[in-house]
Amino acid sequence: MDVVNLARLFETARERHGDYPAIRAADRWYSSGELFDRAVRFSAGLRALGVKPGDRVVVFMANCPEVVISYHAIWRAGAVVTPIVFLVTPAELRHMVDDSGAVAVITTAELVPKVTAALTGLDLPVIVDLAPHETTPGPLADRGEDELAALLYTGGTTGRSKGVALTHANIDAASSASRQVSFVPGISRSVTALPLSHSYGMLVTVGTQQIPEPESTVLLRFFDAPAWLRVAEQHRVQQAAVVPSMLAMLLAEPLEDFDLSSLRNVFSGAAPLPRAVAEEFTRRVPSVQILEGYGCTETAGILTSTPPGRARPGTVGLPVPGVSLRLVDFDDSPVPPGEPGEIVASGPNVMSAYWDGTRDFTPDGWLRTGDVGTFDDDGYLSIIDRKKDVIIRGGYNVYPRDVEEALIRHPAVTGCAVVGRPDNRLGEEVVAMVTVSSPLTTPEDLIEYAKTVLSANKYPREIRIVEAIPLTSVGKVDRKRLRAGVTSGS
Repeated sequence: MDVVNLARLFETARERHGDYPAIRAADRWYSSGELFDRAVRFSAGLRALGVKPGDRVVVFMANCPEVVISYHAIWRAGAVVTPIVFLVTPAELRHMVDDSGAVAVITTAELVPKVTAALTGLDLPVIVDLAPHETTPGPLADRGEDELAALLYTGGTTGRSKGVALTHANIDAASSASRQVSFVPGISRSVTALPLSHSYGMLVTVGTQQIPEPESTVLLRFFDAPAWLRVAEQHRVQQAAVVPSMLAMLLAEPLEDFDLSSLRNVFSGAAPLPRAVAEEFTRRVPSVQILEGYGCTETAGILTSTPPGRARPGTVGLPVPGVSLRLVDFDDSPVPPGEPGEIVASGPNVMSAYWDGTRDFTPDGWLRTGDVGTFDDDGYLSIIDRKKDVIIRGGYNVYPRDVEEALIRHPAVTGCAVVGRPDNRLGEEVVAMVTVSSPLTTPEDLIEYAKTVLSANKYPREIRIVEAIPLTSVGKVDRKRLRAGVTSGS
């Protein structure tokens, strides 16, 4: 068997599929041949700058074809892709540059001020325009499947971001498993606004390009609901990968004004999808089936997926090929059937350790995900919540998602996020932040509604109506920010 190397797989895909429209961005198509040629030339340019196999190279850009070109160029040079979301602060960027030991930063002109502020005192080359560095093509570096391919940083929702070290084999295994489950012949045009700097965006857009048929992607710089809908209609998009907050924002648009009849599969991941949101979207866009999946950065973005045609609402699907999952209690012992437990994972896509050398594994080597879930009788997984997000009120466990699922069904509620607030008597109290469609809706109305749909230990005693639910750079609810707000009283 050939050694897995992402740069070699990119080369093989080019040979297999030839030249075809691969990415549309900035009002034009970029062919697969152009992307490959530029990646090969830029790889030689990186070597000329002194980038060596194993070096970390930061890619700090909003979504654009140059992100894809940079990734494959870095891999071809034998170096390590270190993607960072362009929305981070200079201080956060500096931490990741220092922590990774990066030897160069690839960015765009608009982000130079932030990069300059972050790199004060560092003598590090900053590549702003790829073109001058695209030189005579050079050879492909010989890197093994167990060598580091990407260093991705976690969102830092519980502290400082940690580097997740993924090998060529980890990323290839994740991409291959995803393709095995999700590939449908004839469905080959997609749209994505997922940040390519995140494991989910990398998985669905870059991956290893081991695809049975050529696929074309309309790439949006960032998510904008009206632009997403225009693109889906204009380019007859057949599938899309989203996070739940994107679906919620799309529901606020006049979906019926757009011809979305070509849209078939919408893959949702990165956070739990409220069942009411999924039901409303499929009601309004009948051609669509929503297929939930689940993964984390430490597993190269995937652990479960829902096969097309086999959706089971309320679940995130089945473990993908090669992945094993089980549920354990706080002592790492298996939980009884039907009971919730922390999800632990094993598989070829699972990292071996964080960049700092720390590990969060069970004694027998299974990754602790920090998520709580349950299995049904057929092996479909449901995510209950993050282990750290569980609210302990008067000795009872309250899962924020249970409360959110109930509140979002109120006809005036358009968004909801629940956190715990310290309470001297009960330990924690349940607090809900909601967005509403009617200015006449009051917190008191919503609390009374909550009493009718939630048990006495679960319903929130405090509900705050807000203009928007704060989100992280990848569209997840920013619970760290919410907790800080309720603790400070702001």
